Amino acid sequence: QVQLVESGGGLVQAGGSLRLSCAASGRTFSSYTMGWFRQAPRKEREFVGAISWNGGSTSYADSVKGRFTISRDNAKNTVYLQMNSLKPEDTAVYYCAAGPRYTIRRERTGYDYWGQGTQVTVSS
Repeated sequence: QVQLVESGGGLVQAGGSLRLSCAASGRTFSSYTMGWFRQAPRKEREFVGAISWNGGSTSYADSVKGRFTISRDNAKNTVYLQMNSLKPEDTAVYYCAAGPRYTIRRERTGYDYWGQGTQVTVSS
């Protein structure tokens, strides 16, 4: 069992940056692939990016590639989402999720544990 708590959301102007954090409980954090998803009002929750259990592999949605970076610190049981050059269309609730370590999945169904989400609002 893993419990996830996101933080770092807020209001930022277009072109600005934010760094989200997701702290995990438990001693098996390094056993999981970690993903970030987001959900805007009246839209489906969508994949943002993911990182393998050891940080050796990452995957990003085309909409954020080159602007967002995922990293993790297994010693701190934390995964990060660095978001640069933010756009109004990035406004959403951002969720972190934990899934099996042997693969990086882009589907929601590929993840077993979810945080409660943190709001990111980008003003134009």
